[in-house]
Amino acid sequence: MKVNHLSIKNLYVIVGCGTVLSMMAVALVLYRFTGSRGVILCGILLPLCALGWFFLLAVLLSRRLSAFTADICETLDGMISGSTEYDAGQMDDAETLFARILHRLSRLYDIMKENRQQAYKERKELQTLVSDISHQVKTPVSNLQAVVDTLLLKEVTEQERRDFLQGLREQADKLDFLFQALIKTSRLEAGVIQLEKKRGRLYDTIAEALSGIVYEAERKNIGVTVECPEDVELLHDSKWTAEALFNLLDNGVKYTAAGGKIGISVEQWEIYVKIDVSDTGKGIAESNQASIFRRFYREEEVHDEQGVGIGLYLAREIITKQGGYIKVVSEVGKGSVFSVFLPR
Repeated sequence: MKVNHLSIKNLYVIVGCGTVLSMMAVALVLYRFTGSRGVILCGILLPLCALGWFFLLAVLLSRRLSAFTADICETLDGMISGSTEYDAGQMDDAETLFARILHRLSRLYDIMKENRQQAYKERKELQTLVSDISHQVKTPVSNLQAVVDTLLLKEVTEQERRDFLQGLREQADKLDFLFQALIKTSRLEAGVIQLEKKRGRLYDTIAEALSGIVYEAERKNIGVTVECPEDVELLHDSKWTAEALFNLLDNGVKYTAAGGKIGISVEQWEIYVKIDVSDTGKGIAESNQASIFRRFYREEEVHDEQGVGIGLYLAREIITKQGGYIKVVSEVGKGSVFSVFLPR
């Protein structure tokens, strides 16, 4: 018979019987040596007293076990149901074995609740992402289908055919840009891409970012100025920092009218290096400045402009992952200044 398999009731019976028999055996041995009847009387009273106290102990322990079991069941029910209002509470004696077990169950419950909430948050973010992607892809795909149907079903002139093909190319480029931006963003968020900070000249990083907007700036006759000491060095990922600055510059060129100006200036602070990207564009309303860094966010009045609303989001992700941050100061009709702060 294994003790681990015995019920509590059987354990009580075995221990109780063993106590009584042991006391009676001791009383008989003493009577045999002393011959006193008082020993016999004590041998009867002591087991009875022991049984009484043992019964009281069993009752109290059973009540404590019942209360402890109820607490455990309540905790487990909360875990199963996912209730967010359950509170395991605190036991009066925090050093008891029961309290320690209940405390650990409560911690397990809290961890499971946090994991459940995190999973729910991630699921909502995934749903939002899928919805945003669907919305962004819908227009280019519809345009592609419309152009293809026109080319297949109608007779068009050579010039019209060229125009339609040019439209196809533009929509395909928009889809390619969207997918490339999504790939970069998802790889950054998932940690697939690890930014490698190395000491290098900030001037070279800015030059790389500027190379991506030179043609469009010249086409719109936008003046570009740079104020950056060539000897400024800091630990940063040059490639991805250039990507972030390019997105800020690209926005500036996109929303600045022909003949406007874009400027880049660098200041060295005690803790940060500050990079200002300014433009003389349309500006951003104060009510929208908190939203412009959201993924796929675009103001209503700029929907006619090319873009998918992911550049600023990607720029912030890149700078944040290097321990920096981005601020914006803007006024409608007077342009914007995006300030990038990178740790020195």
